[in-house]
Amino acid sequence: MLCTAALLVAGIGSVPPGFAQERVDLDMTARIRQEAFYRSQVMATLNHLTDVIGPRLTNSPSMAEANRWTRSKFTEWGLSNVHDEAVEDFGRGWAFTDASVEMLSPRVMPLHALPKAWTPGTAGNVEGEAIYAKLSNKADLEKWKGKLRGKVLFTDELRAYKPNEKSDFQRHDHDSLEELMSSPMPTERRGDAAMLAQFRERQEFAPLLNQFLIDEGVVATMSISSWNDGIVRVMGGGSRKAGESAGVPALVMMAEHYNTVMRALERKEPVRLRLKVDARFTDDANMPGYNTIAEIPGTGPQKDEVVMLGAHMDSWHTGSGANDNGAGVAVMMEAMRILKAVGAKPNRTIRVALWTGEEQGLIGSQAYVAKHFAHYPEPTDPEQKALPAAFRTNKGKLVRTPEYGRISAYFNLDNGSGKIRGIYAQENLAAGPIFEEWLKPWNDVGATTVTQRNTGSTDHISFDRVGIPGFQFVQDQLDYFSHVHHTHLDVQDHAVADDLKQASAIVASFVYNTAQRPGKLPRKMMVED
Repeated sequence: MLCTAALLVAGIGSVPPGFAQERVDLDMTARIRQEAFYRSQVMATLNHLTDVIGPRLTNSPSMAEANRWTRSKFTEWGLSNVHDEAVEDFGRGWAFTDASVEMLSPRVMPLHALPKAWTPGTAGNVEGEAIYAKLSNKADLEKWKGKLRGKVLFTDELRAYKPNEKSDFQRHDHDSLEELMSSPMPTERRGDAAMLAQFRERQEFAPLLNQFLIDEGVVATMSISSWNDGIVRVMGGGSRKAGESAGVPALVMMAEHYNTVMRALERKEPVRLRLKVDARFTDDANMPGYNTIAEIPGTGPQKDEVVMLGAHMDSWHTGSGANDNGAGVAVMMEAMRILKAVGAKPNRTIRVALWTGEEQGLIGSQAYVAKHFAHYPEPTDPEQKALPAAFRTNKGKLVRTPEYGRISAYFNLDNGSGKIRGIYAQENLAAGPIFEEWLKPWNDVGATTVTQRNTGSTDHISFDRVGIPGFQFVQDQLDYFSHVHHTHLDVQDHAVADDLKQASAIVASFVYNTAQRPGKLPRKMMVED
């Protein structure tokens, strides 16, 4: 039954003083629920993104195919203003198809290792002697100069195996959700200066190291996976920028195999390896990346205002990017499909964005926000200009575009395929009671929690840092942080269909409620230099 203007989801007594109670259209909520739970296409979408297209490294050919395919689906579903927006000068494209490593002596043994993105491949099979050499500063380069030709460098120390002390697969329970409701007092960020110093050191040292490895005739480098149990957790290396040295083939090896080699070296046994890496740069020049955008146009008095939802479509290259973040993309696409299927006529325009370059530092969403809504001026100090935006100090006065006042909020999903258990209000106290009302129709499927905690490391931060309400949902972890995050196990088997159906429904209802409420969502106070 359509909820009348006077029908409220909760009683008057539950509303904190000073807050007008939110009205929820329960008829539309029921339609969304039926479409999401009984006619879902979320797994079909995820299947195509992951099993058909595969991993979607930024600027790779498969990412370009993902942009093309998602545009075609949005058009098929009847969305408007479907297009890609360029993110300029990201760097070179790169693709990887195969890698093999074999120990030839002191005994024959296959070793499991995978290449870092943006590192070169080998010209067929190559062989070299394994050697442990830590190269972390200029003094190390001088120490090893002239001693590394024909070597495969193992660059990390042996790491003792430690079994997991808690379950690999986790869902929130009453206690963990209760714990989320408490926000720790903010503390002085004393580590920022040290982090900045470390970043600058890495930034200066990386090109020197890459060229050193080439000049010294190193065959390849090998790092230890940061996770145990045969899981290879691998991200980027080399250089994606045209004109910069990408070094030599660089791989990450599963910890147990890495330790096997290191123990042989500790016994002073000669270790000889054969390896082959089929990886290549697909462009010789710096190329743009692309965000994919689509809309359901607003039809009411506030049709020129916008509500946004999004997820990053780029992934790392060794799995299929199913949980990081094909799941988020499939949910956001499904939310838009649901709203079209149920005949939603939103007051405000609802706009979805599938981001590029999140894994390299929120590049796609940050560029979009800067172009459409707000940005801090580019620093004139060369040292500051060389830093990522998060590390810059004295940012100056925020430069707002005319669109800045027309966006109500942005909603993001990027913590795997676990069901939504609530939402991080990001210290937006005025938004909390609103979200509590919006969650009530979903309490029965596990979504109950509004926490004032901040959460970071994904695309809602691009909005939040310029004062636009940006939110990430609380999700069940499943095995996201034990098996799949940035690993070769990030494949569709680790996604849970019912969880994605639930998440799609809740996202659709949240963006619809945002589009329909009389005013935009409240904003936090901005503190500007």
